[in-house]
Amino acid sequence: MIKHFSVFYVGQIELENVGADGVPCDDRLYANDRLIECFYMAEEMAELMDGLGYYALWGAEHHFQREGYECIPNLILLGTHLASRTKHLKFGCGFNITPLWHPIRLAEDYAMADILTRGRMIFGVGRGYQTREVESLGAPLLDREANRELFEEQIEIILKAFHEESFSHQGKHYTIPAPVEYRSYQLKDITVVPRPINRPVEIWQPVSSGRSIEFMAENGIHAMLSLNGSKLTDQFMHEYQAQSAKYGCELALGQNTCLGMGFCLDDTPDTAMERVRPYHDERYKWFAPFGFVRYTDAEGRMWGTPGAPARLPMVEDGVQQKAWLCGPPDYFIEQLRQIEALYPGLEHIMLQYPEGMPLAEFKQQLRIFGEEVMPAFKQSAPAAAD
Repeated sequence: MIKHFSVFYVGQIELENVGADGVPCDDRLYANDRLIECFYMAEEMAELMDGLGYYALWGAEHHFQREGYECIPNLILLGTHLASRTKHLKFGCGFNITPLWHPIRLAEDYAMADILTRGRMIFGVGRGYQTREVESLGAPLLDREANRELFEEQIEIILKAFHEESFSHQGKHYTIPAPVEYRSYQLKDITVVPRPINRPVEIWQPVSSGRSIEFMAENGIHAMLSLNGSKLTDQFMHEYQAQSAKYGCELALGQNTCLGMGFCLDDTPDTAMERVRPYHDERYKWFAPFGFVRYTDAEGRMWGTPGAPARLPMVEDGVQQKAWLCGPPDYFIEQLRQIEALYPGLEHIMLQYPEGMPLAEFKQQLRIFGEEVMPAFKQSAPAAAD
């Protein structure tokens, strides 16, 4: 049953001349005083969402994006700051790009945020997908198997750091502790200081393939599904449930998952689609080259694979694929009730901030959703703590 509504803000600034015929993505080049807008935008969104009863503001870690699309390099630092300006809202790491971190430093930083925010930080991990940042910061990405191998060893260490009083680790990439003498004795183990006080730590990861789902299920990691076509969403939902059962965790369909979707509210579906069209198109100008058109054709083939469409999607495609909701509040309530019926264990819905939509317009979208859609689902949500 749907209980929690969150927002995904990848960290874009206010872009101008957006849309299919607007400024080409790679021609955008902003000065530092513009690129830092994302932090002030996050402050305004967090304060508004906190007052409206949203559950969490999720962000994305990225580096070097002078184009203005994803400009937040440290989610834990930003979330800790935003928690000081709000009362109830949680802050999700969607996601800490783990190969760019030493795993113990990431565990320590999250633990401090967990303590200082009184449990309002949500931990998330990802492998990365942009060569410019991952390879430039010294981790593999072009070699996908090397990237996966590094990531999986890092998660093993992070789990030990979170949950074990002391531990050691010997792997391909890390030897912890180092085999050295310390204060006249030989090191055999370490204790991470501090560790989170809210344990076990809830960890989220984006679903990219069946192989990633098995790894997540084996390690008790929650699944984030975002902007996928409905057939792919259904496939991933069932596979995550089955893999979780394989590793001894029986889940209702949709449990321990979050479903993310694009959205736009207006008087009718047609006017909503026209309102969001330039921002939808701006998003896919940037993201489609990274492989983020996760729609399927009638035969279930992913777009971009042989025989399936290879063009940039239109907003009509997103609505048809049920990756985007566009219409008045009553339409949203109806569609979300249908999703509840399909996935009775689903508690989390995440709304995507359309890239390029001005902040004032998006804040109005959040107000309408918070005041006219969320109350229909509040009977199942716990009261916020003081």
